[in-house]
Amino acid sequence: MRNIKLTIEYDGKDFNGWQKQPNKLNIQGEIERAIQEVTGETVEIYASR
Repeated sequence: MRNIKLTIEYDGKDFNGWQKQPNKLNIQGEIERAIQEVTGETVEIYASR
């Protein structure tokens, strides 16, 4: 397993927060989905400040 650091900025007005929530649009879930679409791998991301 490898770790990759991403620094992102986003406008969250159309989302229901950062953390994954069932049946709600959220930033974490969308980033994980996009990474899977590009790489074909299932990933889990973690946020920090």
